[in-house]
Amino acid sequence: MPIKWLLHWQPNPGATLSSQILTEACSCVESIGGTRAGRWKTTLTFYRPMARDGVSASESPRDFLGVQLHDLPGKYYFILRVHRILLEADSSIQAVMEKLQSYKARVVLNFEGFQYQLGDFQIRVGKCVPSQSESLRGIMMEVEYLPLSSIEKSRQIMEEFVEIWQETVWKKSLPGHFLHIDSNFTDYGLLDYYTPQHTAVQYATCMQQLIAAVRN
Repeated sequence: MPIKWLLHWQPNPGATLSSQILTEACSCVESIGGTRAGRWKTTLTFYRPMARDGVSASESPRDFLGVQLHDLPGKYYFILRVHRILLEADSSIQAVMEKLQSYKARVVLNFEGFQYQLGDFQIRVGKCVPSQSESLRGIMMEVEYLPLSSIEKSRQIMEEFVEIWQETVWKKSLPGHFLHIDSNFTDYGLLDYYTPQHTAVQYATCMQQLIAAVRN
């Protein structure tokens, strides 16, 4: 699977988050030659344990996330961050969970926006919003480099792309910048060869960073 990096928008101190940033970011992709190629949406769900006969909710893992990736609609990824456990399942598992009533979806966040083709790169720029509202929780981008699947072999070219991207954004005088945070893939037993599981872990990391950016 091609390598991907996720970047989140880090506002400057005191700056507010607005949809105008998303518009400007899309404009930046087009200014460096990106061609719009449709829309995309990835969904991240926070699950809350439900009390059952003989088992209290406090005995179940609480930091429990589910990720459905835009390019793999038939798969679903569970992440228990405290225990560093990552599981892949068929997307029908969501219906099974509803019937079992062991966990309930507490918050559902949609990462959605536009996809662009740029040479050997696919760029996805999007917003993070709760499924039941249009309240903007963050802005992020997904950078995919199609020729390589090795994290280490692709690192230099990804860093060079991000450097060019940062210069492009800087020229717009926007109140912030995009930031890439390395995820601890080895904590989940993930190796150098990139997989969808790596993307799921990156979305969990990105979500944490977006929440922290809004709070600050």
